[in-house]
Amino acid sequence: MSSSEATTRSIRVHVKAEYDPGRSSPHQNQWFFLYTVRITNEGSNTVQLISRHWVITDAMGKVQEVRGPGVVGNQPVLAPGQSFEYTSGCPLTVPFGSMQGTYQMVNDREEQFDIEIAPFVLAEPQTAVN
Repeated sequence: MSSSEATTRSIRVHVKAEYDPGRSSPHQNQWFFLYTVRITNEGSNTVQLISRHWVITDAMGKVQEVRGPGVVGNQPVLAPGQSFEYTSGCPLTVPFGSMQGTYQMVNDREEQFDIEIAPFVLAEPQTAVN
C-alpha cells in the first residue's frame, strides 16, 4: 500500500492506494488499483470541490489525463473542519505506475483555486520497484 499527502491553502488531501487482485487479470495485462482519498478543510472558509484533473503514468511512460466534474458523482462542500472521503479505481496495463493531480476548488468568496494531489504509487505487491 502506498500513500501521499499534500496541503494547499489549508485543504489537506491524503491518498492511500492498494492493488486489487480480485479485479485484476495479470495474464491479460490488466492490473486494477483502488485509491481512497480524504479531503479535509483545515481552513476557516467553506470550500467546494468543483472538478478533478488526474495525471496517470504507467511504468512504460504512457501518460493518461482524466478531467471531469466532481469526484464519484459528488461536488462536496466542506465547512471548516469537515472531511470528505471516497474510494475510486484505476486500471493499468502494466503492474506499476503512479498518479497525481489537482482538484479545482471554489471558496465562499467565489475564488477558484487548485489544490495539489501529491504523487502516489500504484504497484502490484509482487512487483519489484527499482
